[in-house]
Amino acid sequence: MTHWPLTLDRMPDHLADLGVRLSDDGGELRVWSASATAMDLCLFDDKDASWIRATIPLVKGEGDVWSASSPQLVPGTRYSIRATGPTTAGHAFDPALHLIDPYARGLARTSTGDWRGYVQERDTFDWGSSRKPRIGMDHTVLYEAHAKGISKLNPDVPEELRGTYAGLAHESTIAYLKDLGITTVELLPVHQFVSEQRLIKQGLTNYWGYNTLNFFTPHAAYASREAQFGGTGAVLREFKGMVKLLHEAGLEVVLDVVYNHTAEEGLGGPTTSLRGLDNRNYYRQTPDGTYVDVTGCGNSVNTATPAAQRLILDSLRYWANDVQVDGFRFDLAATLGRDAANEFQPEHPLLLAIRDDPQLEGVKIIAEPWDVGMGGWQVGNFPGPDQTRGWSEWNDGYRDRMRDFWLTDIGAARTTGSAPNGIGSLARRLAGSAHVFSQERGPMASVNFITAHDGFTMADLTAYNEKHNLGNGEKNRDGTDNNHSFNHGVEGATTDAAIKDARCKAMRNLLGTLLLSAGIPMLTAGDEFGRSQRGNNNPYNQDGELTWMPWERDAWQDELLEVTRQLIQLRAENPALRPVRYGRWGETVPSATQMDWYNKQGVVMDEEDWNSPGERTLQYLAASTPEFEDFNRILLVVHGLEEDVDVILPAHEGVAGYSLLWDSAVDEHEDPMVDYLPGSTLRIAGTSMQLFRAH
Repeated sequence: MTHWPLTLDRMPDHLADLGVRLSDDGGELRVWSASATAMDLCLFDDKDASWIRATIPLVKGEGDVWSASSPQLVPGTRYSIRATGPTTAGHAFDPALHLIDPYARGLARTSTGDWRGYVQERDTFDWGSSRKPRIGMDHTVLYEAHAKGISKLNPDVPEELRGTYAGLAHESTIAYLKDLGITTVELLPVHQFVSEQRLIKQGLTNYWGYNTLNFFTPHAAYASREAQFGGTGAVLREFKGMVKLLHEAGLEVVLDVVYNHTAEEGLGGPTTSLRGLDNRNYYRQTPDGTYVDVTGCGNSVNTATPAAQRLILDSLRYWANDVQVDGFRFDLAATLGRDAANEFQPEHPLLLAIRDDPQLEGVKIIAEPWDVGMGGWQVGNFPGPDQTRGWSEWNDGYRDRMRDFWLTDIGAARTTGSAPNGIGSLARRLAGSAHVFSQERGPMASVNFITAHDGFTMADLTAYNEKHNLGNGEKNRDGTDNNHSFNHGVEGATTDAAIKDARCKAMRNLLGTLLLSAGIPMLTAGDEFGRSQRGNNNPYNQDGELTWMPWERDAWQDELLEVTRQLIQLRAENPALRPVRYGRWGETVPSATQMDWYNKQGVVMDEEDWNSPGERTLQYLAASTPEFEDFNRILLVVHGLEEDVDVILPAHEGVAGYSLLWDSAVDEHEDPMVDYLPGSTLRIAGTSMQLFRAH
């Protein structure tokens, strides 16, 4: 078959309107398959989803689209597809199987646990005055959270709503998020998913949700019990109600979406949809039918085919427009950009279509820019902006360097007497990672993070040198061994006051670096107050209090929470901390930052200052170049050794003084507002940061 580019002016029209479309005379089902030789639409009894009440042949038409119409295909109908085709290598047709329509807007289960498509009623949801907040990328603070875990333990949420979409949208949860100051909730997968066969045999469940069954339906188990009993339509209404309430509070909703693989797993796994409809074209495979698995999950969706590309694009359009979500974080996004030869192409038609599609205008698009295949690490290589739109990417180099600077380097210095790295690597990332992302993309291409759902929490980074994953049932073999962490002398919990203080300061330094760096910060839920998972760095199958966000905190956690609030507020108030563009030497670039770098003597940095492990102190003077906000200039002092140091504040043209705004050496929030003159000498505590406003 022909694999033409998925460009907006040549979008294959025969792929339009797949799935069920309703009319006054019933409905029509349209399904794509290039390999099938026959297909049937099965309609089921209203009371027994295992009893077929009608079987209707689908007719193959232009562009390999099969269709059938029926006056019985009405809202509330449960349906499936049966497909017949070749039995040669690469195909997996089985006419006995009831398959899910890839475009099903709703799903229902039989008494035996099988899945059926469900015809949703016409959209009558009342959005009222709710509108997308459309927060600029430079003002965005992402908050990665689990739709269930965030409210499951919230005592202010009614018990029947805890751990649900409604619980996330409860006034107490929203009040917490607003008070914290984040702008955008990034939810771990909420497309309908199932647990892997291996986990089911172990008696475990997939908590994170990276095992998608269908790209158009919200995960029913995250809805309230009342909504679940009300059916898939009620689940969708609760999800939309959550989005509506978050929008009314000024908060955005970004979905973590898994289009790189599906829950059908590897060959021999459950055949529920795409494999049974056209295995040869929907999944990457060799000529003999062996799967090309670049995801590590058993299969890889073949985005070299127009049908797979269109399925993903149509799913995005549905969630962005019908459900009104504000953006997407693409799991293992490098897989989406692989061509027919399985090689990553930065100008892949799907990646460009996601960026350029008018129906996705204003939508945030964030890549996890890697997968596990050959050439899978593609940080910095996703499509840049077309006009003002472009991909942002998770910056794992930022994550690792910041952890090293504040944690492993300090641990090494204690052992050997010298840190292994200077401060230059931190500085490049603090200023927006211009060495990673192209000039035209700018700092907004970088999503900065210290932690995410996978890996240690921020508290555990400071308390564990090794992973402790025995509870996952894989004999501690799962999860990374490359944690870039430092336990400060004791593995795990301790009563040693000095170690506890050092850990808290390390967390303040990590939070300060994250929230005061150029780029888009992403905070993992609970890191703002030091949530622990007891050293488990891969709790994907732990659905319990280990992974749920705690709402009862100790005094030190409340202090850390207040520090995080203060840092987010300082970021919002100081545009010099969040440039949109990279500056150019000798030019004034609008919405960029003019940067000057000084050593501890207040003198312009030289090569030794940048690279010497013994000189891990810098002063970062950043001035905004106003386009939409008032002029602003800050001074950030970073000191990365455990010994205190004297720092001379720099003299700079136009700077008459410095007002201290924040000091990471102080464990309680306070409003210091102490003024200093250029040339003043300050005693800076070991391993600490200070933020000043220059005036």
